[in-house]
Amino acid sequence: MEKFKNKCKQLLLQGWDKLVIFWQRKHLTQIILLSGLVAILLSILWFAFIASQANVQSLKDGLEQSTVIYDKDGDEAGSVAANRTNGTTFEQLPEHVPNAVVAIEDERFYEHNGFDIKGITRAFFGNLFAGRITGGGSTLTQQLTKNALLSHERTYKRKVEELFLAVEIEKAYTKEEILEMYLNQVYFGSGAWGISNASKKYFSKDIKDVTISEAALLAGLLKAPSSLDPYKNYDNAITRRNLVLNKMNELGMISDEELDQAKNEKIRLRDGGGSIADRKYPYYMDAVMDEAIKLYGLTQEEIMTRGYVIHTQLDQNLQASLERVYKNNGLFPRGTGGVLVQSGAVLLDPQTGGVRALVGGRGEQVFRGFNRATHLKAQPGSTMKPLAVYTPALEEGYRYDSMLVDEKMSFGDYSPQNFSRTYQGEVPMYEAVEKSINLPAVWLLNEIGLQKGVESVKKFGIPVQEDDENLALALGGMHHGISPQQLAEAYSVFANDGKREESHLITKIVGPTGKVIAEHKPKTVRVTSKRVAEEMTSMLLNVVETGTGRAAKVEGMDIAGKTGSTQLPYADINGTKDQWFAGYTSGIVGAVWLGYDKSDREHYLSGSSSETVVPIFREIMKQASPYIEEKEFAVSSINDKLSKPGGRAINEEELKKRAKQLEDELKKTAEKVEEKIKEEAPKWNDVLEEAKRDAGRVGDKVKEKLKEWAP
Repeated sequence: MEKFKNKCKQLLLQGWDKLVIFWQRKHLTQIILLSGLVAILLSILWFAFIASQANVQSLKDGLEQSTVIYDKDGDEAGSVAANRTNGTTFEQLPEHVPNAVVAIEDERFYEHNGFDIKGITRAFFGNLFAGRITGGGSTLTQQLTKNALLSHERTYKRKVEELFLAVEIEKAYTKEEILEMYLNQVYFGSGAWGISNASKKYFSKDIKDVTISEAALLAGLLKAPSSLDPYKNYDNAITRRNLVLNKMNELGMISDEELDQAKNEKIRLRDGGGSIADRKYPYYMDAVMDEAIKLYGLTQEEIMTRGYVIHTQLDQNLQASLERVYKNNGLFPRGTGGVLVQSGAVLLDPQTGGVRALVGGRGEQVFRGFNRATHLKAQPGSTMKPLAVYTPALEEGYRYDSMLVDEKMSFGDYSPQNFSRTYQGEVPMYEAVEKSINLPAVWLLNEIGLQKGVESVKKFGIPVQEDDENLALALGGMHHGISPQQLAEAYSVFANDGKREESHLITKIVGPTGKVIAEHKPKTVRVTSKRVAEEMTSMLLNVVETGTGRAAKVEGMDIAGKTGSTQLPYADINGTKDQWFAGYTSGIVGAVWLGYDKSDREHYLSGSSSETVVPIFREIMKQASPYIEEKEFAVSSINDKLSKPGGRAINEEELKKRAKQLEDELKKTAEKVEEKIKEEAPKWNDVLEEAKRDAGRVGDKVKEKLKEWAP
């Protein structure tokens, strides 16, 4: 064994010696080093070539371009951009303003040619030890390059592109011009782009009047505009300000005396505007920005500073009509304690899934604030019944006239109740839908199987959490809830022959150079059959004709829909927390939510959904009607079906009504016949007597003739 080991060792040593000799003879080390150097040189040449092709001379003009939003018809609808054309010139800036920014962001700004070797080296080893790109090392010129010309992805390739473009920018512009461009387009938080707007936003001052202390605070915001926002995190902003002041003192930009004075200065915040993002249809434009960021990977800064062209599904007529409704305070319940009753609404095209209009709230609108049309997560109440219960039940063979149990009962630990606290024993399905009766829905979901309901809801495009998988789903019991946009998309299935098109605002995004950088790809999901969708529509037409949605009727429009509400968690208060109405015509689908942002014992809705949210939906459809191309539904309501010969499933109340009508008609007819007989009786007696006499005379003549013929 030992001999074998020695032999193997000897062979390995011989092989290694031969490899070393071969390596030396072929000069492989030199070849590999040379190849690496050639690769690096070619990469440098490539990036230098790409950078040289960039039209950096037009950078200044490009920074003043807005991102333009177009509607579904290709007409300009507005812009989502910081208006930087009214920025300040470098000459108008007090010396301590650019000094503060240079001190904290790029202390060797006036020495380098676009990139800082020390900063890059420090950042490289920091990223190396972190095992990922964490940022850092960028000069002001590189930051300007990134904000104006490149994406915000953190890769070494993007960093190299940034470096070479920064060099080209340094060739084309002076240091003062670069600083001016940077300060006029960079984001300072609270919706303020540019140093001039920031001074108004935080101090209500012109930039030329800001103090050293205020300039340092603004410069400090550049690291993290949101987390250092002095309106939200005053102490953090002051700590960062002091860091900037210390750096300015260290670099000889301010004296010790100025340092102490600036640190002791009390910063007084005063909002004088400055947040000048130009956004017509603000809630829709904010939702466009959200979608561009979430689905297509853009950043807020890119959208506000790059000059994109974004094509959307917006219908300006419908959007304007929806905003008119939300400006009419008389349509909405009066809030308690000065707190507004809030609301959100969405209108979308069921054939494309395109969001035609949306409004995300009432009162003051905050730039990219909470949008109740898209961000809201509230329990949908009884609007869930058609999605979780009745659609899968129809698929399982139930009919609109199938009788459902309506008795007070428990399902394990779950004991649902009807809103009216009354029970009929059994009801036909269409009546349970029309009157939004709870027990039949829960009973039916239990009968067809909970899992079928869960899968149905998911197919309608609504996420179901594990905690939601119980019979309370029939009544909209969900831990996270849904938004009006999600509900409108779900109900579009009934208006689109059982198919669901993914709801969306953006159809296409075009970059500043004309290149399409993002495009919506239609996604169609077959949720249910056309037959089931039509039968569901027949029942939902009943809801608006004679059910809980009667207040949604609009003259000349066929509207199908469903009400919904969620109860308060307080047994001693009769009220609701959330109210919904989801409705549709053949050409448009809408969903409306109504409620307080935060419900409690003082803030809740006292009226029913039929009294509050349904009339709001009616006004939305009334205002929108001139701009909706209406077609008749392929089916009629259950009411209409039952009124025709052969109609089925007439309930007891309807039978009694019809029997009474028939009885009254028969009585009237009998009375008329009796009166007629009495009137005509004397005449009929005379006629009979005359007939007898005539018959006698005829008989005598017949006898005479017979005698004549006799032999």
